[in-house]
Amino acid sequence: MTLREELAWAREELARAGVPSPEVDAREIAAHLLGCSPLEVGWREATLPPEYAELIRRRARREPLQYLLGWAPFGPLRLAVGPGVFIPRPETEVLADWAVRALRGVDKPLVVDLCTGSGALAAYIAHARADARVVAVERSPEAAGWARRNLDPLGVELREGDATDPGVLAELAGRVDVVVSNPPYVPEADDLPAEVYHDPHEAVFAGADGMGVINRLVEPAAALLVPGGLVGIEHDDATAADVARVVARCPALSAPVALPDLSGRDRFVTASKLGN
Repeated sequence: MTLREELAWAREELARAGVPSPEVDAREIAAHLLGCSPLEVGWREATLPPEYAELIRRRARREPLQYLLGWAPFGPLRLAVGPGVFIPRPETEVLADWAVRALRGVDKPLVVDLCTGSGALAAYIAHARADARVVAVERSPEAAGWARRNLDPLGVELREGDATDPGVLAELAGRVDVVVSNPPYVPEADDLPAEVYHDPHEAVFAGADGMGVINRLVEPAAALLVPGGLVGIEHDDATAADVARVVARCPALSAPVALPDLSGRDRFVTASKLGN
């Protein structure tokens, strides 16, 4: 087949499998194999290697595109991802940008990313603030392996451990300027897009109500902050009120402030550490 014929076949295969963006995915995979941008694919006089058909079949089985490519975009970064690590989503860039803005005027800040996964938030902040000390926490050995690939070049410190355990970062208590977290927060469900179930289960779901991790995360996060320091946590749009209540009950934190995503849904909660 010619390149155009292969692309047409790929589009049909992916569309038949229910892939939401068959044209985009067919071109992305072709570009990956040809070493060019997706926009250049249609102009190439080239033959796609045999791997193309296999990658298209894997995508038709709803394996995430990012796993097939080996990377996911996150702001200005390309993060290495694969089986065993949660794929960063574009909406999390809102929290990353909030953290960078919160650090304006803070010289050589100390930042902690709890439940770092691929290292997305930590990497974004370290890239934007080269003067910052950034520490990331991840308990999954598989995810930590991917995080190291993304964080080591940026000088981010990675701690393997449970982000809800106050002992993991005990020496940083009361010293941190900003804490961010994109923890597992999705209520258990079996009707989500097929790609979601390729992410590690423990990185996505947090019990029947989605609150299993956040309930245990807020107080350890607050304990890390300096007075006036800020915490920002991503959550499911269905649990916005529940997360706000958990933050409101924490005596060390101010009243919670909702932060919407780009579609206007409350997807993050922020608060500051009380005290002088």
